[in-house]
Amino acid sequence: MIYLTGDTHSYVERLSFKNFPEGKDLTPNDIVIILGDFGLIWENTMSSSEKYWLNWLSEKPWLTLFVDGNHENFDRIDKLEEVEMFSGKIGRVNNTVFHLKRGEVYNIDGYKFFVFGGGDSIDKVWRVPGISWWDRELPNYAEYKNGLFNLDKVSFTVDYILTHDCPASIYEYLKKEYYIEKTPNYDLPKYLEKIKDSVQFKHWYFGHFHYNDAIDDSFSCLFDCVIKLGQRPKG
Repeated sequence: MIYLTGDTHSYVERLSFKNFPEGKDLTPNDIVIILGDFGLIWENTMSSSEKYWLNWLSEKPWLTLFVDGNHENFDRIDKLEEVEMFSGKIGRVNNTVFHLKRGEVYNIDGYKFFVFGGGDSIDKVWRVPGISWWDRELPNYAEYKNGLFNLDKVSFTVDYILTHDCPASIYEYLKKEYYIEKTPNYDLPKYLEKIKDSVQFKHWYFGHFHYNDAIDDSFSCLFDCVIKLGQRPKG
């Protein structure tokens, strides 16, 4: 089974058995995916808190995967050991926690997933470069190109799309619905809008906005809920 949740910002207690009782019945063949702003790999060197919570996650019966968001330490994430897993490239944190890379198409539990992390921080003016903000939060040309290249290999057809940010048209809906401040950089939403218009998919899950919203038949915004793949957030 595959479960999904939104931004954790290092607070992975959301996945405790108390908060996520379904987890008690999972096995190493099951997966929980965090849709960006994992945030646990944050300090420039591993802190005691990071070590504790990574060990805590590793003791859970499932495999934890995360999409990168905008609030991540990319200096460290970019240096993770790259391994082949789920028919794609993946970053290894430890034996049970892995980073899903931008633009990869993964085969997980019989489903094809297109994954694309990253996002723009509207609070970057109050953050410190290399300490609490990294310009790698936004994708580069090679990553955008890699996404299209891998989608072309599967004839632009996948089962699910997992991202941190969302397409421009969905962004416009969220701005009106929740009065969300406009991102200073619109390149990623525009790229994801092109993906939305060119790829056949069953459903698209994303995080970033700290809301649980079943937007329409094709898009779900997740934050602090944990849902099974194929389900919708209650809002």
